[in-house]
Amino acid sequence: MSETETDLPQGIALTALDENFRDDPYPVLGSIRDKTAVLHDAELGRYVYTRHDDVKEILHDGALWSDPRKANPGTFTREFLGRGDEEPSMLLMDEPGHRRLRMLVSRPFTPAAVERWRERARAIVERVLDDIHDEEFDLIEQFAGPVPTVVIAEMLGIDPAMHADFKDWSDVSVQIGFNPFPTPEQTAAGEGAQAKLDAFFKSEIAARRAHLGDDLISDMIRAEAEGEKLTEPEIVQQCNLLLIAGNVTTTDLIGNGVKALLDHPEQLAKLRSNPSLIRNAVEEMLRYDSPVTNSGRIANRSLDIGGCPVHQGDSLSTSLAAANRDPSVYVDADRFDIEREDTHHQSFGGGRHLCLGAHLARLEAQEAILGLLARYPVLEHGKQGWQYAQVPSFRGMTKFWVRGVSA
Repeated sequence: MSETETDLPQGIALTALDENFRDDPYPVLGSIRDKTAVLHDAELGRYVYTRHDDVKEILHDGALWSDPRKANPGTFTREFLGRGDEEPSMLLMDEPGHRRLRMLVSRPFTPAAVERWRERARAIVERVLDDIHDEEFDLIEQFAGPVPTVVIAEMLGIDPAMHADFKDWSDVSVQIGFNPFPTPEQTAAGEGAQAKLDAFFKSEIAARRAHLGDDLISDMIRAEAEGEKLTEPEIVQQCNLLLIAGNVTTTDLIGNGVKALLDHPEQLAKLRSNPSLIRNAVEEMLRYDSPVTNSGRIANRSLDIGGCPVHQGDSLSTSLAAANRDPSVYVDADRFDIEREDTHHQSFGGGRHLCLGAHLARLEAQEAILGLLARYPVLEHGKQGWQYAQVPSFRGMTKFWVRGVSA
């Protein structure tokens, strides 16, 4: 470790478990990016990359591994993302398994397929807004949480009576699944929530095998590519990914996006006067305050990225949040500007692991934010403030009070 690096935070101080980092990670990440190309985080056994081009290079290198079982013992990916010899989800799977699964489940998530859900998403937004009756309300609990939960549940063909349970189970699963230091109580809660999700999905799959419908679970049962079909455990795993990777991150995108608008009233006024800016605005929200702050790969060979040699099996942690605000790439990178011309970002990852649900997340955020602003001509911060979640690698709020005056 260089003398410069000894002055930089490591371990928990680089996660949402640290209060200072949780409230505002950008000054910390900016300091790392300015002082060193690569930070060796000895406490968690990983190399941390914060510069845009290094992050992009890692994410787009198709040869690098994602499967935690291939990481060296004692490294971040092996110790905190590995589950023994258990087959990882598609999120952490390597080729050829990853390619096979992605081919089998990708059709409903193409831009054209997702666009057909726009009117339904708009109706869901209106229905959720109709259930809000107080002038000051928790945007996360009453709006940003329910909207993506209902959308995914309807896409899966799930009984509306289960929507609240879905949200609870997926929230607990994320809090535990991505926390490198869970307490015994948290671990037990996470395992219990996961067991309930798995049992429920197995029941739904059995019901669909008896009577196929027009929903994602039925589509996955029908899916076939080159003679391959999805097994029951694979369908369960994909349903879990949709709930966890889709619901929670889209909730955070909506919450972070609305907060950015309220923190920058001149940008809010621009969007109100010109709603056609919503697509660009959502891209800027993703760049400015990404719901997913970290991704990563495992070195499949000895290589040099950013001037730092790493060896096969080392954990390479990419800071999407830092890359998205790299001043060498973005003009006035810390400024939130919904009319920014270059809003490209790393928030959905990259390469073969580019987020499968990216188009759906964009659509939901666009419709949710436009619907919210249309319903409330006056929207501002509430008196009870906000609270960020303590979930490493994610950035979102558990509470976000706003005051809205309806038309």
